[in-house]
Amino acid sequence: MSHIEWKKVHDNMSAYLAKEGQIAGVMTMLNLSYIDFPSYLKPCFLHLSLFPEDYVISTRKLLLLWISEGFVLQQDRQSMKDTAEIYLNELINRNLIQVVRTSVNARVMECRVHDFIQELAIEKAKEHNFIGTNIVVDPHLFPSSSPSLFSSKSRRQSIYSDFERYASIEHYSTPYLRSLLYFNLGGICRISQLDFITKCFKVLRVQDLEGLGIENVPSIIGELIHLRYLGLRHTGLKMLPLSIGNLRNLQTLDINNLKRVPDVIWKITNTRYLYIEEQEEDDPLKIDTVQNLQILSGITFNQWIRNNSSKLTCLEKLKIEGRCELVEEVEFSNSIAKLHSSLKSLYLKASDESSIPSLAMSSCPHLCKFDIKGRMQKLTETFKFPRNLSQLTLEACWLECDPMPILEKLPNLLTLRLRAGSYLGKEMHVSADGFPRLQILKLLRFKELVWLNILKGAMPWLMQLEFDNFKTEIFGLNELLNLVEVKIPFSSLLAMILFHKIEDSFWGLTRIVGAEGGMHICRQKGLTLASSKQALEQLADFLEQCSRLNFV
Repeated sequence: MSHIEWKKVHDNMSAYLAKEGQIAGVMTMLNLSYIDFPSYLKPCFLHLSLFPEDYVISTRKLLLLWISEGFVLQQDRQSMKDTAEIYLNELINRNLIQVVRTSVNARVMECRVHDFIQELAIEKAKEHNFIGTNIVVDPHLFPSSSPSLFSSKSRRQSIYSDFERYASIEHYSTPYLRSLLYFNLGGICRISQLDFITKCFKVLRVQDLEGLGIENVPSIIGELIHLRYLGLRHTGLKMLPLSIGNLRNLQTLDINNLKRVPDVIWKITNTRYLYIEEQEEDDPLKIDTVQNLQILSGITFNQWIRNNSSKLTCLEKLKIEGRCELVEEVEFSNSIAKLHSSLKSLYLKASDESSIPSLAMSSCPHLCKFDIKGRMQKLTETFKFPRNLSQLTLEACWLECDPMPILEKLPNLLTLRLRAGSYLGKEMHVSADGFPRLQILKLLRFKELVWLNILKGAMPWLMQLEFDNFKTEIFGLNELLNLVEVKIPFSSLLAMILFHKIEDSFWGLTRIVGAEGGMHICRQKGLTLASSKQALEQLADFLEQCSRLNFV
């Protein structure tokens, strides 16, 4: 709605509430908002009606579901996933979706829908035959519920927990079902037969059974020729039938912990998003015929180098994992370099004692995110990072030399996360001109690090600092004039008392929500240069006292 239209609603809010009661008034206003939706947002909003009340939704899954449903319009020079994310942010900006968790670069990772919004979505979805009154639930969780009578016009159904109960119901009255979603709301639910899905729902486009215990997938699944999305994550499934190679319209396959992935993916040439993490075996897997592939997550190092990566001209996000001791470095480096025109995100995860192959990635100008988890022989100038790299994460690299002299030269790095085992030394030093654009620095589970020395002029734009070891002394903190947010581990009541000495002046404190707890310290906005320096001196003094008393 425009500013003027929202002002009309605001000016008449009291009248709505007085006339129809508080809840009815809220629903009326929400209905007005829905009427004003642009046409491309309405199906995305109605789709929210399928999710359980207060359910935390993975935005990765949500966006891929929208794409598979056909809700997302193709835009020139923009991927459909990016377009779907724009739709999501527009619903968030309209206060119709609540943000639950964001990534380090502020992208929404999880969200939920408020009760009132959910009620409106369900009401409108039924009006448009988007869904029917067709949700089957677990009678133990919802005693007042009973199996619904399915409408022949029903296009989408969602099942909450009791899938066996759903499978036992006659389904021939819903031959035009397009989407079937399962939500495990607690407990263990298993199903031995899935044949009824293929037999009853011939035009199914979306099938997501995440969290449902599945013994096997019948070979007749290959008859679902309209299927675009197949979600089988966390099902315990170990094998897929070869017939999935017949799913020629499949855009998304999301599964993990398979014993092996059948070597038929090369047949599914329309696939764009392939998630096959944590394979138990390392059998050959041909994927270089899938030229529309945009996200490939979970292919092993050995599988990867057997493919001609130059054919994957659309690949933007790549995660390679597994053993890599037999991978030849030059061959591997060249295979990544062939993605120079498209690759934006790369994650390398080595298992066991094998080391990450060295890479010269200067030929990947679009690569902006790089994650490494695994041993590295060394980090030297020869390990060429791309100039446009903006986000870097190192974990379990077991580096013996301080990585900062190399990393601080990355001209466009905005976020640096150094996690457990990334560096084994006790000291790190940042030179005067180091990290010219860094905004976020996270040092997590560094048990050995005792000294971080930041020279004056380094990290001039650092805004957020997070670390979880009070044994680490940070020198030069008072020179970081743009630092406004610090996250540290919650230690004791004494630490809280110490902090309250500075809380009323320049800093505020909120408790970090999570199993480990913590202190989230934020600086007041609008401080003068002199006040900023004073605030940083107070913070440095507080952290020094905590380090001296060793609260952790």
